[in-house]
Amino acid sequence: MDERIAAAKRELGSECVILGHHYQRDEVVRFSDHLGDSYRLSQMAAQAKGRYIVFCGVHFMAESADILARPGQAVLLPDLNAGCSMADMAEIGQVEDAWEQFVNLGLTDDEGDGITPITYMNSTAAIKAFCGERGGMVCTSSNAKGAFDWAFARNERIFFLPDQHLGRNTGFARGIPLEDMVVWDPYQLQGGQSAERLRKAKVILWKGHCSVHQRFLPEHVDKVRAAYPGIQVVVHPECRFEVCQKADGIGSTDYIIRRVQAAPAGSSFAIGTEIHLVNRLARENPDKHVITLDDSGCLCTTMFRISPQHLCWALENLVDGNIVNQIKVKDNVKRWARAALDRMLEIQ
Repeated sequence: MDERIAAAKRELGSECVILGHHYQRDEVVRFSDHLGDSYRLSQMAAQAKGRYIVFCGVHFMAESADILARPGQAVLLPDLNAGCSMADMAEIGQVEDAWEQFVNLGLTDDEGDGITPITYMNSTAAIKAFCGERGGMVCTSSNAKGAFDWAFARNERIFFLPDQHLGRNTGFARGIPLEDMVVWDPYQLQGGQSAERLRKAKVILWKGHCSVHQRFLPEHVDKVRAAYPGIQVVVHPECRFEVCQKADGIGSTDYIIRRVQAAPAGSSFAIGTEIHLVNRLARENPDKHVITLDDSGCLCTTMFRISPQHLCWALENLVDGNIVNQIKVKDNVKRWARAALDRMLEIQ
């Protein structure tokens, strides 16, 4: 399989760029031209020169690549079943209904004067377009703080989608008390909140989460500290607030990688993020002790769907002149989603 993938890649040459997310299995990312988190891969997609962008990630990432791609470029997702449970937790009809209720309560108007909507990269193109049309933006875990600063310079309130944990952790780090952040539950009347509570809130958090990062619990931090005195606990901001408060460091995938790489030999880390990245960090830093925060293993099952067989099939079809599993965002959605993504790429 490796030989077939390598042969197809050689034949396609510069016409094909393969993007690989850090959470992918090693058998796939070894063929990536660019390896990174969602923010870096968005940058790479915007800069890609080839006719084909093969995205070894999940559906929302491939959508973003198509939005940022140039005319004539085609974005392929090797397995269309590679989705994201978090992205699925914010359905556009539910989000539009919530916004209508905000308007009726006098919290904002249709254009977003009163609330700035921010959506995490882990969301559908429709949600990104929703935010872009209302003066909002997309963010990643790398630039969430900058996104909050940007948003508060425009309005007194943020509507954050779809990951409540990233929104809460970012807001708290910025000095916003927990009582000034409320969770909007789309399955309850008025999001499960009173009008008074919503009017007082600085941040309205959508009730969504990452199925991988929510698995980490405060007890895991206590357990690993007891077993390995002096170990550094570093977690992703998609983790629960209680976990992040017990950690020594909180940051994006890129932050976690840089922190481990920069540490002196002999350092010990317990990492709260997807297991493929943790295992890769352990192998690439043999002079350090790197383990997962939860030894039951937190696998992103949808990311794992991209296999060498899927990658090989997609590439060999391109060699034969067939574009398979192309991800295409509708033009009316692409316009506003592009506006939201462009704003993201301007924020550090």
